[in-house]
Amino acid sequence: MRDQFPFAVARVTRRWRKLLDERLKDLGVTQARWTTMVYLQKGGEGLTQRELARLMAIENPTLVRLLDSLEQQGLIERRPCPNDRRARRLHLTPDGTEFMEVLTERAAKLREEMLEGISDEDIEGAVKVFHKIMENAERQR
Repeated sequence: MRDQFPFAVARVTRRWRKLLDERLKDLGVTQARWTTMVYLQKGGEGLTQRELARLMAIENPTLVRLLDSLEQQGLIERRPCPNDRRARRLHLTPDGTEFMEVLTERAAKLREEMLEGISDEDIEGAVKVFHKIMENAERQR
């Protein structure tokens, strides 16, 4: 089972992304953009790009492209950092905050469909396993 594990995780991740992209398509948002907004909202608005990239575990150039598209849609804004002239702090716009409600509702519906028939205890166990895997991965740097 250990040799199948990474492939199973990858398949579930790809399926989640594909289904969510389909459900968000009419709104002009992808799963990647929605995820960026979720991390920004939950991580505390006012994060720098570097802080957000670290939180999301992605490379800064990848994040910059996502932020550019979200900014063009009027969903986020970059504000100057008072302590560092080179840095910009990221914030959801009022439209972005309102938009998040729609996005979160659609994602929650898909999540419930995908987790149908799985107990809360099983989900909790799986999440604990993923956290441990991430801890182990962080030590590999």
